[in-house]
Amino acid sequence: MTPIDGRAAAAAINADTAAAVAALAGRGTTPALTIVLPTADESSAWYVRSIGRAAEKLGIRCVVEELAEPDALTLAARLAELSADPAVHAIVCQTPLPAGVRLEEVGAAIDPAKDVDGANPTSLGRLAGGLPAYPPATAAAVLELLRRERVELAGRRVVVVGRSLVVGKPVALLLLAEHATVTVCHSRTRDLPAVCREADVLVAAVGRAGLVDASYVREGAVVIDVGINPTADGGIVGDVAYDDVAAVAGAVTPVPGGVGPVTTALLLRHTVRAAGGS
Repeated sequence: MTPIDGRAAAAAINADTAAAVAALAGRGTTPALTIVLPTADESSAWYVRSIGRAAEKLGIRCVVEELAEPDALTLAARLAELSADPAVHAIVCQTPLPAGVRLEEVGAAIDPAKDVDGANPTSLGRLAGGLPAYPPATAAAVLELLRRERVELAGRRVVVVGRSLVVGKPVALLLLAEHATVTVCHSRTRDLPAVCREADVLVAAVGRAGLVDASYVREGAVVIDVGINPTADGGIVGDVAYDDVAAVAGAVTPVPGGVGPVTTALLLRHTVRAAGGS
């Protein structure tokens, strides 16, 4: 089994981003990202802290706005205000959202030009149509890792476990654009392990710690674990039972150290591009 090193991939992406930030600085521009954090979810807070640390190292201004469980109108209004602010180049509305608030509803308030995490339905529609758009950074990270590992996707069978707007649906669209044959599974999929065992590439993005064990994986398959699940001791684990799956998979991403660092790196690369960088 080959572990897929997301930290090394992120370092390479960040090196390119740092060069783009330096070029923007020469023109008097500092990329500015605002992250709106509408809940006290600990896994979200952990992720946002990691973005802030990475942004600071690259010379990107990152502001986190904490809102206390806003309703949809309040949250959408704030996102619209940020969209109209010329000092803000990039906006992220961090999930999960408060009860009763839908991402597609409030995400529509983000200017697509600043929508660096693909929350606006317009961004998803452009992605589906093969038009330029910022995809959700986590979905983009899955494709980035597969490309860097030189995993052939054209004609291959890929199973995505999870159908969220944040990962499952956009990653399926990105995989289809690479000519993969994609199956999207969810809570009503019958005999989920059997469906997953058909995959050459398995993407776990359901948010259930350790759901995917060796019984879900065909020998030699590539497994991408998107899950970030907090543990009682303050750590995180993925959706994949890593040690069990490692015994049969050809390659697998660890958690932490897999998709997460690449997600952060791509989000910051999107931010720099939104600010006018390359």
